[in-house]
Amino acid sequence: MTTPNKEDELAGTEQPFVAHLVELRDRLLYCVYGIAVAVIILAIYPGPSGMIDWVARPIMAHMPPGSKLIAVGVFSPFFVPLKVLMMGAVLLALPWLMYQMWMFVAPGLYSHEKKFAFPLIMFGSILAYTGIGFVQFFVLDKMFDFIQRFTPASVAATPDVASYVESILGLYIAFGLAFQVPIIVMLLTRFNIMTIEKLKEYRGYFVVVAFVIAAVVTPPDVISQLALAIPMCILYEIGIIASKYFIKASKAPEAEQDAEKTSS
Repeated sequence: MTTPNKEDELAGTEQPFVAHLVELRDRLLYCVYGIAVAVIILAIYPGPSGMIDWVARPIMAHMPPGSKLIAVGVFSPFFVPLKVLMMGAVLLALPWLMYQMWMFVAPGLYSHEKKFAFPLIMFGSILAYTGIGFVQFFVLDKMFDFIQRFTPASVAATPDVASYVESILGLYIAFGLAFQVPIIVMLLTRFNIMTIEKLKEYRGYFVVVAFVIAAVVTPPDVISQLALAIPMCILYEIGIIASKYFIKASKAPEAEQDAEKTSS
């Protein structure tokens, strides 16, 4: 005797297109409010100047004593700290931004999907912070040490602050996105786009892709390229291992019952 199918829990919850636009507008406004609060907090402490000093620590440690970054542009002393302040505010508000994303998509998810969606978003935020911290506390120090070794004694290394900040922010974004590899791998397996066996077979191809990406998005030095490619390969393996548990934990209750009946 077959049991009747349960009623779809999302049945009757559909909203018109205008309602989705209104919801999207509200969530974007909440994101703006969150960033504005983060800007105020960072403007009070440590302040734009303090943030510039913190960002400049890796290169200042490898410059002669008493040296400073220079501002070539007329408006660089104003716009560069403001740019760093805005970037810092976005990073500080990242969990809030992810939460708003979650609140926008949550009504269209089943209960078993909601269980893994929110932790996945938070895990992505942690990975992004880890990637940025890895750049600030390890990659930049090794990269500038490598570069300074090749600087002739007759050359005074006085980088432009605008160029420096632009390069550093590019590395922050590159590493923050590259550290999302486990999330991408888990989603590929969860939605049956790729199987774990296929991911293992394509391991060698991914290593090549990781080194190509590292060569494109990082400065032309070996240290930063290896510092991006090697963690990506490690995170790929972590994603494969995590996918085994993620697929099982995120299955619908009906799918788990069918799997148990099939095995029994």
